[in-house]
Amino acid sequence: MDDMKHDPSNDSSGDAIEAYVLDEQIGYALRKANQRHMTIFGEKMLDGLTPTQFSALFRLVESPGPQSQNALGRSVAMDAATIKGVVNRLEARGLVMSRKDEVDRRRYVIEATAKGRELIKAAMPVMAEITEATMAPLTVAERRTILRLLAKLS
Repeated sequence: MDDMKHDPSNDSSGDAIEAYVLDEQIGYALRKANQRHMTIFGEKMLDGLTPTQFSALFRLVESPGPQSQNALGRSVAMDAATIKGVVNRLEARGLVMSRKDEVDRRRYVIEATAKGRELIKAAMPVMAEITEATMAPLTVAERRTILRLLAKLS
C-alpha cells in the first residue's frame, strides 16, 4: 500500500501549475471586476439597496403591471429561493407589495409601491454614476465591447 502513495516527483502537475496564470482566468477576472463594481455600488447606492434588490425593484418599476415571483426571478436571472428572499426584504421595507393573483389564486404577484417607484426614480442618476465609476478605466469602444462579449457569455 505504501508504494501507492502519491509521489510529487513523478507528477507532471507541477508543469500544469506553472503554466496556469490565475490572472488570465475568466472566473477570476470576472470576480475581481464584480468586486470592484460591488464596492462602488455599496458606496454610492441610496437607501442601502443591494444590487439584487435594485435589479428586482427596477424590473417591477419598468413593468406595465404586476409580475409573478417566478417571472420576476427569470427577468433578473435569480433562482426561486433567491428572488423570494429579495422580494421579502423589499416588501419588509415597503418598496413592493404582493397579493394573490386575481386569475390564478394559487400564485402571488408582486408590484412596486409608490415608495419603491420613488426610490428607483431617485436612484437612476446614482446608477449612472455607479456605471461610470465601474467602467472608468475603459474607453467608450471598450465599454461597448465588454458589454457585448459579456452578453454572449450569459
